[in-house]
Amino acid sequence: MRKAKPKKRYVLPDPKFKETLVTKFVNNLMYEGKKSLSYAIFYDALELVEKKTNDNGLDIWKKALNNVMPSVEVKSRRVGGATFQVPTEVRPDRKVSVGMKWLIKYARSRGEKTMVDRLAAEIIAASKGEGAAVKKKDDTHRMAEANKAFSHFRF
Repeated sequence: MRKAKPKKRYVLPDPKFKETLVTKFVNNLMYEGKKSLSYAIFYDALELVEKKTNDNGLDIWKKALNNVMPSVEVKSRRVGGATFQVPTEVRPDRKVSVGMKWLIKYARSRGEKTMVDRLAAEIIAASKGEGAAVKKKDDTHRMAEANKAFSHFRF
């Protein structure tokens, strides 16, 4: 067990929208330290979302993120030689980071040509409550619901 909890690191707000949530998303999107490229991909994707939906891109992205964030998940717990999938509540900060990671992961696995197109399409789909990232959230919730019987093993 560690003596002290590590200090919470705070990220600076992004230059365009002045939102720390955008910076966190861009940091997850980034490969090999190329943050400016990551910002360019994100901002271009939001512009594409605005063109396709005739609505504010940032609002649609936030709605998509809310649709993707899980509220419960399962964690493995060994009890008497057997492993049980125990449903647990997701902490608010983890909820946000898992939602972002799923949105990016499933955007990357889409079939469009550029990452801008993929991210924009996944954001639009998630804001409507469809798409692979929302399906992942639903599967996670279904898994937690199915293993509700083991919730008394919660740590």
